[in-house]
Amino acid sequence: MKILFLSTFSIFLLSAFDPANSSAHYDKILSHSRIRAREQGPNVCALQQVMGTKKKYFSTCRNWYQGTICGKKATVLYECCPGYMKMDGMRGCPAVAPIDHVYGTLGIVGATSTQRYSDMSKLREEIEGRGSFTFFSPSNEAWELLDREIHSNLIDNVNIELYNALHNHMVNKRMLTKDLKNGLTLVSMYNDQQLLINHYPNGVVTVNCARIIHGNQIATNGVVHVIDRVLTPVGNTIQEFLEAEDDVSSLRAAAITSGVLDTLGKPGHYTLFAPTNEAFEKLPRGVLERIMGDKVASEALMKFHILNTLQCSEAILGGAVYETLEGSTIEVGCDGESLTVNGVKMTNRKDIVTSNGVIHLIDHVLIPNSAKQVIELAGDQQTTFTDLLAQLGLTSSLRPEGQYTLLAPLNGAFSDDTLRMDLRLLKLIMQNHILKVKIGLNELYNGQKVETLGGKRLRIFVYRTAVCIENSCMVRGSKEGRNGVIHIFRQIIKPAEKSLREVLKNDKRFSIFLNLVKDADLDDVLSQPGEWTLFVPTNEAFKGLTDEEKEILRSDKNALRTILLYHLTKGIYIGSGFEPGVTNILKTIQGSKLFLKTVNDTLLVNEVKSKESDLMATNGVIHVIDKLLYPVDVPVGNELLLTILNKMIKYIQIKFVHGSRFQEIPLTFFSTRLIEGEPESKLFREGETITKVIHGEPIIETYTKIIDGHPVEVTEKKVTEERIIQGPEIQYTRITAGGRGDTEENLKKLLEEDTAVRRPKPPKKAQGTPRRRTRLVHP
Repeated sequence: MKILFLSTFSIFLLSAFDPANSSAHYDKILSHSRIRAREQGPNVCALQQVMGTKKKYFSTCRNWYQGTICGKKATVLYECCPGYMKMDGMRGCPAVAPIDHVYGTLGIVGATSTQRYSDMSKLREEIEGRGSFTFFSPSNEAWELLDREIHSNLIDNVNIELYNALHNHMVNKRMLTKDLKNGLTLVSMYNDQQLLINHYPNGVVTVNCARIIHGNQIATNGVVHVIDRVLTPVGNTIQEFLEAEDDVSSLRAAAITSGVLDTLGKPGHYTLFAPTNEAFEKLPRGVLERIMGDKVASEALMKFHILNTLQCSEAILGGAVYETLEGSTIEVGCDGESLTVNGVKMTNRKDIVTSNGVIHLIDHVLIPNSAKQVIELAGDQQTTFTDLLAQLGLTSSLRPEGQYTLLAPLNGAFSDDTLRMDLRLLKLIMQNHILKVKIGLNELYNGQKVETLGGKRLRIFVYRTAVCIENSCMVRGSKEGRNGVIHIFRQIIKPAEKSLREVLKNDKRFSIFLNLVKDADLDDVLSQPGEWTLFVPTNEAFKGLTDEEKEILRSDKNALRTILLYHLTKGIYIGSGFEPGVTNILKTIQGSKLFLKTVNDTLLVNEVKSKESDLMATNGVIHVIDKLLYPVDVPVGNELLLTILNKMIKYIQIKFVHGSRFQEIPLTFFSTRLIEGEPESKLFREGETITKVIHGEPIIETYTKIIDGHPVEVTEKKVTEERIIQGPEIQYTRITAGGRGDTEENLKKLLEEDTAVRRPKPPKKAQGTPRRRTRLVHP
């Protein structure tokens, strides 16, 4: 009874006078295990045991509810929590385990092999005597797993080798798990050898990567922690290991080339995933030579294998993401007894403990994106894109010293018809998916224009949850490599070639809508530069209307403009740029609102399905619908017109207010203003020639252009300028860009060129309308 009282009192003191005890990860996980087993009685803990092994864990919530550890099914066990024991005829573990000196405590926790070796090596007297010790005792299974040769050497020389080995497991002060802070280095009682402590958030505590499987067994002269392996002395640094091991000579060469080897000789807590020579031999021919010949790439390669934290294999119970010294991340997990890196089993030797970290030998070389060529960044979903680049000879244009951006569509974006196209056309398409400049995702902005390898300028559209280039929007997966960036797209990018009006004119489906646009004097809106989104009903929307009804629709220009301009909104909105399932509200040029959302990749406009989205134009985008849209907040005052609208529009109720009139919508929402300049008088040929100058409103364009091999953000100002020269036979018009005017000499030359191509005629007064020539000149 006295011993029982002392044991209870000791546990009370150790927990009551140190509030830090409640914050230790090990103790928190142990508390959770108690809660899970509360129905089994007092002081019972729930553990998980990996099926087919003897490994048992106080589990995190994640492992507990998944029912697995390292991908293997785990069964639930109920055992007495550390420090408690069962009593006959009573539920749970109501009794406190007896307290004894360290030697006796080894027997209490079942570490009988360590207890026996303490007898053999004459250590028993020391650990039964006065002092305050921490004994990290290997379990009986740990001694069985020890290399047979090492084990025999210890047994053959018990007074020195075995005694020293046991002292290497001891610290000359009591250290509970709450005292074993992550990153702590303890000094063992053998030759001041280092014991590296790691205390992980999942409750695992390791000593030189040996896991504590039974902790905090209090003794009268210290504490015993049972660990799952025998500790061996640690002396070398990671650098010294690499310099001594022939099996990692390729990695050693990479470390020297990159200048990283010296880092691995400095104090720290590193984890090195060290590829063997066989791993380097698996690399494609030329890849290793290219990386080793590039100091930046070789440094990135080397640092990608190093973590700035010490990760022992026993602490990895599931997948977790860690940042490497290179700056990007890797996912380290486990599959049974093997470690996985980025989901691939590749470890063939684990937990080589050094004085500044731990080494895991792996059979694959990890190549970070920063060391890859841009074409190597493509994944399994972009193989069609990369295969086409190779087949069309475009891969060779991606020079290692250059800087590029690849706009890579997913494999599913390439239809059979596309792949059967003439190779010359297909090459032009692919060239427009390569930018001659490196532009990362965070460098893209709305309204930006970028130049492709094919010479096209593509427009960038940035929305709340999407980034789109022309008709195609990005999906997750952008990567940055040594000589460029790759962005992944849902569809093939189709640069716009025609204006909104030209797109409609070339498609017979829109003939009725286009005629109505013309009747409403809105032709210029669809032809002028700008950024518009146009919802265009097909001829199907007007099906059943008689010619007389169509004429009535045309007769009220204000009504017609109200209806048509309700289909037009300022700004370019790509269908796949909308956040799925969320209603987006756009204000139309007419003034009322449109309600858009995408459901199952289909664009809905006021709940009307778009039959075809994202027909790109140089001045906007078209979404095709098969019904006419009408603003519900605008009443109709003409019964005849109401009848016609109701004939076409059945998905809403149009309001009728007798006598209501449609308001005039002035065409001030787009700019066609011309400012007449000062007249200039010129003497030209015979008689007096008058030049009239008309300036259009400036147009500002910004795009990225390669100049002398460097990306430059170009802001271009275009000014249209008409010079009408009224002379004997000709009227000449020239449009200049960049605000640059023409000299009299240039005008004379152009006029002479024009005159020279015509048959000479005797001077006479010009008949009819003078001829006009238009030419665009870039600055």
